[in-house]
Amino acid sequence: MLSYDVTVIGGGAAGLMAAIHAAHRGLKVMVIDKNRQLAKKLRITGKGRCNLTNNCEIQEFMSQIRSNSRFLYSSISAFTPQQIMEFFEGLNLKLVTERGNRVFPAKGNAHDVAEALITAAKQKGVNFKKGIVTDIKLTDGKLKTIEIDNEREIVTRAVVIATGGLSYPKTGSTGEGYVLAERLGHTITPTRPSLVPLICNGDEAKLQGLSLRNVELLAEKDNEIIYRQLGEMLFTHFGLSGPLVLSLSACLVDIPDLTTIEMYVDLK
Repeated sequence: MLSYDVTVIGGGAAGLMAAIHAAHRGLKVMVIDKNRQLAKKLRITGKGRCNLTNNCEIQEFMSQIRSNSRFLYSSISAFTPQQIMEFFEGLNLKLVTERGNRVFPAKGNAHDVAEALITAAKQKGVNFKKGIVTDIKLTDGKLKTIEIDNEREIVTRAVVIATGGLSYPKTGSTGEGYVLAERLGHTITPTRPSLVPLICNGDEAKLQGLSLRNVELLAEKDNEIIYRQLGEMLFTHFGLSGPLVLSLSACLVDIPDLTTIEMYVDLK
């Protein structure tokens, strides 16, 4: 029976980073992912360009977190945007900083980011296995084995669940991580959508496919401004999408009646 110090469930950005750093400490590491291609969601993020981080100070970064920013403070302080940039540049991935201090791979290809992480993990001696983790077994309250595809088992001292939540089921984020964590006794916070396109009640369908750059999107509720940003957006057959709209959606999660939201676009 195979035995590892650390087993990471999920071969996305978080899982690969965890595996790289665990292996760097001299630990024997296994990454288990159900997809044939690792980091599947990472490869399509940022319109396929991958916005790695923002080149700014911690306080500025934290000021853009919509809710419960204190939760992230220790993580961002321990691994700052500058350290993130240094990490990837150390993997020979050239970076560029664009408008809004957004950091991208120089070639504008998210696949370069994914492959840099995979290569780094392999160079550190990380092992990879395709499969679905169906159970994490305990003995006397201590971690014992991981069951894969309901038949194979591996022994492990520690497990990192990095399965990607429910954010994008087509990439493999189908929520099984929540099931595994709940079986182990963790409390699961109810999930809800965020960073999503918006369905509108106007005639937006007539503008389907129209993409706007350097425009200002303003949203109001009861004549009170709840969002105002400059950037890019897109008209769809059902409403609005694009970076500005996805950011706006994060401001709407606690508003019960979205039919009263009015949005205005300043074209120039």
